[in-house]
Amino acid sequence: MATYAIGDIQGCWAPLERMLDRLAFDQAVDRLWIVGDLVNRGPESLRVLRFLRDLGDAASIVLGNHDLYLLMVAAGLKRRDSDDTLYQVLEAPDRDELIDWLACLPLLKVHGEHVLVHAGLLPGWTVTRAQALAAEVGTALGGARARDFLLNLAGNRPERWSDGLKGWDRLRVIVNALTRLRFCTADGRMDLRAKGAPHKAPPGMMPWFSVPDRFSRTHTVVCGHWSALGFYREPGLIALDSGCVWGGKLTAIRIEDDAVFQVPG
Repeated sequence: MATYAIGDIQGCWAPLERMLDRLAFDQAVDRLWIVGDLVNRGPESLRVLRFLRDLGDAASIVLGNHDLYLLMVAAGLKRRDSDDTLYQVLEAPDRDELIDWLACLPLLKVHGEHVLVHAGLLPGWTVTRAQALAAEVGTALGGARARDFLLNLAGNRPERWSDGLKGWDRLRVIVNALTRLRFCTADGRMDLRAKGAPHKAPPGMMPWFSVPDRFSRTHTVVCGHWSALGFYREPGLIALDSGCVWGGKLTAIRIEDDAVFQVPG
């Protein structure tokens, strides 16, 4: 049995298929950890969604920002971007089943000493705290007011977390941190506009994982989202977005021995 964490797929079925062949992935005994952004911009989001859904317990998956975008579009709450590639999903006969399955996925999962999340964790959040906050979002997304939640999800404010936040502002900060975070200040103020490489951090900002004494250093965070960072490892961090959808590579790492596998995007 082996566990493979895989970076942002974004609807790129062919590279995923090549990766699974290279890994000799066996659904009966192996496990996949998928760090979000299953869909969009690549040409075969529908095939990716169907495959991952059908893996059942063989896959551990968290939501990314593009997956949440699909949920908003499917609910009729957001105008489609000119470069999205979700038409196959939105017109599929099993569209509703796929959307319902996607909406039930969490924003964060803990597997022993590893934390699976799309983007990152704010420096003042312990893993236990982040897990509880992610669960708040899961309750909202799966509850009677899910449509209201999606309607109020977009936006960059508030820019920082506070225990006193309530309502949609509270949930929006949690979602933004877990699915969009790249740069923040030492005290956790986020810059959600900057997308460049770490050395291009805005003034006063740094990569979220570089904040000294961030509380989540108790675990290894396995994430994606940051294609300008690329595949990157340091103690306590495995970043897997190597720009597959942009012509880069799809990256996987075997958790048991840190072996790295890459295929062309």
